[in-house]
Amino acid sequence: MAVPRGGRRWRTLDRPGAVALGLGLLGLAYRLALVLLTVPGSNSDEATFGLAALHIADGRELPVFLYGQHYMGTVQSYLAAPLFLLFGAGWIPLRIPLLFLYAAFLYLAYRLTRRLYSPWLATFTVGVLALGGERVIRDQITAVGGRPEVKPAVLGLLLIALALGQRRTRHRFWAFGLFGLVTGLCVWDDWLVLPYLVVAFAVLLVGCWRDLLGPAGAVLVAGFLLGVAPLVVDNLTAPVGQDSISVLRQVSEGEAESTPGTARLHGALLVGIPLATGLCRPERCDPVEMSWGGLYLALLLAAGVLAVVGLVRAGRPTPGSGTGTRGTPGSATAVGTPGHAQTGDTVQTGDTVQAARVGYATQLALLLGAALTVAAYARSSLAGSAPLASARYLSILQISLPAVLWPLWVVARRSGRLATGPVTRLAGVLASAVLALLVVLLLGTTGHLVGEIGTIRTEERQQRQLARALERAGVSAVYAEYWTCNRLVFVTRERIACAVLGANLRPGQDRYPAYPRRVGAADRPAFVFEAGASADAAFQAHLRRSGVPAQVTRVGRHTIYLPESTLRPPG
Repeated sequence: MAVPRGGRRWRTLDRPGAVALGLGLLGLAYRLALVLLTVPGSNSDEATFGLAALHIADGRELPVFLYGQHYMGTVQSYLAAPLFLLFGAGWIPLRIPLLFLYAAFLYLAYRLTRRLYSPWLATFTVGVLALGGERVIRDQITAVGGRPEVKPAVLGLLLIALALGQRRTRHRFWAFGLFGLVTGLCVWDDWLVLPYLVVAFAVLLVGCWRDLLGPAGAVLVAGFLLGVAPLVVDNLTAPVGQDSISVLRQVSEGEAESTPGTARLHGALLVGIPLATGLCRPERCDPVEMSWGGLYLALLLAAGVLAVVGLVRAGRPTPGSGTGTRGTPGSATAVGTPGHAQTGDTVQTGDTVQAARVGYATQLALLLGAALTVAAYARSSLAGSAPLASARYLSILQISLPAVLWPLWVVARRSGRLATGPVTRLAGVLASAVLALLVVLLLGTTGHLVGEIGTIRTEERQQRQLARALERAGVSAVYAEYWTCNRLVFVTRERIACAVLGANLRPGQDRYPAYPRRVGAADRPAFVFEAGASADAAFQAHLRRSGVPAQVTRVGRHTIYLPESTLRPPG
């Protein structure tokens, strides 16, 4: 509600809003503590974003794409660069901007859910999103590329489309331009979000197709071109075969061998969806957790039926009127959306009909975005061959969480009415039990991550000790495996360069060519491998064959080899 104060109207929080604010602050505090502790642990992929941010802050480079990955935008690196200038490079300033993105995601999720469904479902959604195990937290507060920023971006696009279609904004041209700009930025940043961009634009078409035929359409296109400009310019100047589409095609062709359709469906539905939702531990999904995947599809279908029924009713004239409807999604008089109070058959204006249609179209957009995302993932062979590792590609399903929960919420709420029969009450009990079980499972994975903090901190400390040991030995160039290299370079602020070696000591994936060139030009580079790993055993054999003496030092899980004369990997 709004109350006058000093000549202005101040909006106060109602009870659902106050509870949502408290839950959101708890979720933010939880993630802030994890950021300060560097939990989840860092890795070389995240370090590559950090190195890009370091180069931006130093004015050395303005990368459009992540080094060695010519299809992933560097928005996160640009967000971190100012903090690097102020506080120096490090894991904490790299992750701090992602906290603000998470806060924006919570706020926008609450706003959209409240507008489309109900205030208390919006509160419940915030509570669910406040929890998080390792998989969810890693996608939210580590620099993993794209996912932390595109989720609030999509919610913002849907709110803009909803406001424009329902004629609730005065600054329409600015809104059209902002919609185009954010869409363009998302296309540059992460193509995983394309299904949601398509459905968000569909909502805009439903509500504003006439506007798009005029100046508003030109403003939207101009905003889109501005947002996508980095991708377009870079691809126009890229060497043959190095444009984004060619690189993505190469990556797709280089995936694991084709897996059976049943394996891909199993990985996508029974592993990918529960893991991306945060119900599983990183290493496995139990049968109860896996059942969420099948239920997820059923809820998508049920929510789709509710939205279609509401959309049909929204366009049906009410008695005594040629154009009218009984309310809109989220309103007190909505009949098309179950679960709202009904105050009577009110004849509505044409604007209300349009508002209802756009509201239900937005509900459908959330469901179609989720369905298209799951379908695209299920087509990938990684869904069958490595679902635990690749389920991160489904993390954007959090955008559609309230739409998926809505059928359960409707049944649970309706069962509480006095006039309901025993079947309805039983269905309500089951729906409430599913919602409660969802929270319990999320609390379990959240607790599991908290319990792993000590182990993660130990591993991070060993990485720092490894860097200090190398610097004390005067080492400025090393050969190491992928998950050590860029992490080591970032921790030492590029004082140590690293070239990647595979398990067979052949050159690996060097994301930034300047580093292996530095190592190749060094007089006596060191070698660093995880003790007992295949690369470590291969190097010990190579060392014996070469006859070159080497000083060997063990630091945590890693072994450092300092040859007394120049030694290179086998040719």
